[in-house]
Amino acid sequence: MQRRSALKALINCKCPRCRQGKIFPYPAYRINKMLEMNKSCPHCGLVFEREPGFFIGAMYVSYAFIVAIFITVALVLNYGFGDPDLWVYIFSVLGVVLIFLPLIVRYSRVLYLNGFGGIKYDKNL
Repeated sequence: MQRRSALKALINCKCPRCRQGKIFPYPAYRINKMLEMNKSCPHCGLVFEREPGFFIGAMYVSYAFIVAIFITVALVLNYGFGDPDLWVYIFSVLGVVLIFLPLIVRYSRVLYLNGFGGIKYDKNL
């Protein structure tokens, strides 16, 4: 059997155990279905929610993403646009966060599941 890449599985939001089944049934920018996840992996049957409320911990990962966006936008505005007014910073950060919100939500859940789910890759699946 061919070993599947962990990084490629993370980027494509695939199951951490088999790295084939989709974690999310809908595209990221389908806003009304943004938070929906498959209950289990369609390929190997792994239940994604390890315990009730498991993905509440993913809020900390999304917080880290938003802080990284805040710092990046602030640095770009400060050094690239000559330190504009405070309102430019506020609206720029809010705009970028809103644009990337579906991806932030998805990847925070995927990273949390892979990092804290206690799931090991099984090459036999």
